[in-house]
Amino acid sequence: MANNTSSGADDQTVRTADNIHTMEDFAAFVGLSRPTVSKFFKDPESVRATSRLRIEAAIEASGFTPSLLASNLKRDRTRILGIIVPTTIDPFYMELVRCLEEIANRLGYFAFALSSNGETQLESEAISRLESLNIAGAIVIPVGASHRGGNARLNALEKRCPVVYVDNLPYQGASLVGTDNTQSIGVMVEYLCQTGHPPCFLPMPYINQNAFDRLAAYEDAMAKVREPARILEASDANSWDFEKYGHESAMQLSRQGMVGNTILCANDRIALGVLLAAWETGLSVGRGEEADLRVAGHDDHPFSRYACPPLTTVSQDVSQIARQAMNRLMATLESSVEGGGCPLTGVSLLPGKLVVRDSA
Repeated sequence: MANNTSSGADDQTVRTADNIHTMEDFAAFVGLSRPTVSKFFKDPESVRATSRLRIEAAIEASGFTPSLLASNLKRDRTRILGIIVPTTIDPFYMELVRCLEEIANRLGYFAFALSSNGETQLESEAISRLESLNIAGAIVIPVGASHRGGNARLNALEKRCPVVYVDNLPYQGASLVGTDNTQSIGVMVEYLCQTGHPPCFLPMPYINQNAFDRLAAYEDAMAKVREPARILEASDANSWDFEKYGHESAMQLSRQGMVGNTILCANDRIALGVLLAAWETGLSVGRGEEADLRVAGHDDHPFSRYACPPLTTVSQDVSQIARQAMNRLMATLESSVEGGGCPLTGVSLLPGKLVVRDSA
């Protein structure tokens, strides 16, 4: 008579993962309680060795991966953190997201990143999506300028969970971690004045507070070296397409006649557009006396060192900005768990570092 029975392990192998969709399904597949299986996924060392080996074998046989989002949403306090950036094509923001995700993962959190695409309406929609995930806290690079009042939806988000802002201040009194524009622009202006003609300034489109802060930093720096500020009247584009803005502005200025032979751009992406315009109009860019133009930027964009010529700039400490932002967020989360009232306030600004290359 044929034996139709099989061992528990054989039975698991025959029962494929086709019907395993939840933690309960997987627990039944393993033949252990759901709490034991859930405990394993939080910390494998927290379950007995025999159970751990049994679960690991079942994972290999079934390919099951628990839904982190689903398990978090069932908790009163989730392990999900929200991140909102203005655009996904800017290397600074993408490197910041990478650093934040890495830190969050080490701390046992899941970081969920969204883009506002530079629009207040899309920023509000991103906030709504994060709220639907019941996030524990958020790190936000907001659009808009603080003197314009920011986005009211951000104020509502702050009432639900801790929020730390990076790079751009949405309103006075918010918690901010970013680069000290006064210091970093000041270092660049001082260098350019010491090595050649005082720089003109090509500002960012006035799309966020950073644009106004860097313009003010340039004006302050020029006053300190006792030179008049020369702000270039450029393209009136109101977008995050900085390379196009820089190119169109430089072409426009070329037709009108340049003021001086040194241009300090508010960021590297604008400077890359200026370098293209210089090449198209036959102007040589560099540090030598034979060069027609000097061009400098800010941020140390990953492509800056590969520009032609390589771009002189100021680097931002992205990893340190990410660490400080996450430390602030974690400190507030821990305080709230302990019943404390640690509000997120204050501004932490990190210095930039001058990076001298061949463009200026």
